Amino acid sequence: MNRPSALALEQVDRVENNPREVEAFVQLFNDVPVRDLVRNLTVAVEAFEIAGRCFPLTLNDRSEAPNCYICCPSSAYVDYALDETRNFVSSPLLQKAIRLLIGLCAPLVSASGLDHQVQVNNWLYSTNPVPLLDRKTVAAIRDDLKVRFPDRAVLIRSLNELADRSTIAALKAEGFRLLAARQIYIFADRGSAMTNDMKRDRKRLRTTPFEEVGDADFTEADYARCEVLYRMLYLDKYTPLNPHYTARYISEMHRRGILRLAGLRRPGGELVAVTALSKNGRTLTQPIVGYDTGLPVSEGLYRMMMALAQDHAASHGLFFNMSAGAAAFKRLRGAVATVEYNAIYAGHLPRRQRMAVRIMEFVLAKIGIPLLRRFEL
Repeated sequence: MNRPSALALEQVDRVENNPREVEAFVQLFNDVPVRDLVRNLTVAVEAFEIAGRCFPLTLNDRSEAPNCYICCPSSAYVDYALDETRNFVSSPLLQKAIRLLIGLCAPLVSASGLDHQVQVNNWLYSTNPVPLLDRKTVAAIRDDLKVRFPDRAVLIRSLNELADRSTIAALKAEGFRLLAARQIYIFADRGSAMTNDMKRDRKRLRTTPFEEVGDADFTEADYARCEVLYRMLYLDKYTPLNPHYTARYISEMHRRGILRLAGLRRPGGELVAVTALSKNGRTLTQPIVGYDTGLPVSEGLYRMMMALAQDHAASHGLFFNMSAGAAAFKRLRGAVATVEYNAIYAGHLPRRQRMAVRIMEFVLAKIGIPLLRRFEL
C-alpha cells in the first residue's frame, strides 16, 4: 500500500554533494577518456561552484546525439521510450498506439533542442539525488549558466515529489519547466515491519552457498567480472541503451571512494552478483546491479543484491531511492512509487525551443504521467 503522506514531509537537505567527492569525480572524467569509462557516452565534465554549493556539471552538444540517455533527452524520451514498448507485447493495439504517439512526439523533442545542454548535478548515474535548492540558489544557477552557455538548455534530472518538494517549487518559481521522466520507487519508511518478501530475501542471504564479498575484498579480476555481470543484466537482458559502465569505470569509482561495492561469489571462485552503492549525504542510490543471468532464477541473486542495499539503507538511516523498474518487486519490499521529473530552463533560448518545451511539459503531464502510473514504467 502506498503511503505518500508519510514520506512527503517538508524537504530536508538529505543530499550534501561532498566537495571532495565532486572533485574526485570530475578529475576522473578529465583523467580518463570518457569512452574508456562509459562506452556509449560522449560528454564533457567540470565542477560548478555557486551559492556555497558544489556540483558536477556536464556539457553535451546536439551533434553528439544519439548519446546515452543520461545526457541526451532525445534518447530518453524517444529511443528509450520506444524500447519500453516491448512491455506491451501482450497488447498489440496498445503497443502500436504508444509507438505511434512516441513517433508523433519525436519532432517535438528535436525542436526543443534539449540535447544541446548543460546539466547540473549530473553524476552520470540513472538517478542523481539533488541537494536542497531554494529560490535564491536556483536563480543564481539559472543566471550564471544562461550567461555562460547562452545557446544551451539548462537541465537538472532526478527530481521527485517525495524527496524534492520544496526544490521543485523553487525551480518552478524561477522559470524551470518540469518534464515527467519515469516512475521510481522510494524506500524510506524504516519504522515499518519487514514484508514477507523482505524476510524471505534475508533468509536466502543467510543460507546461500555463495560467499558474501565486502567492499574491501574486490580484486582487479573482480572489476572485470563486475562489468560482465552488469552487462548481462542491464545491457543484454534490459536494453543496450543503458549506460555501458566499464571495468575501468567501476575500479576507478571504487578506488577513488565514490562507489561502495558488495557482491556474492562462488566459494573461492568468481563473482556471480554485484552491486554498487552511492551514498550522498543521507541518501542512497544503487547505480549498478549485475548478476549471472545464466544461473537459475531460483538462486535469488537479484533479490539478494537488493536486500543488501536495503539493509545498508536501514542500518545507516538512509533515504533509499531505488530508481525505476521491477515495480511489483519493489512494492512488495516496502517501496513507494512516485514520478520523477527533469527540470528544464529554456527561457533564454529561441521562441521555437521554448514553445516545444512547453508543449512537451503539457503532453507529458496529461498523457505521460497517467501512462507511467497505469503501467508502472
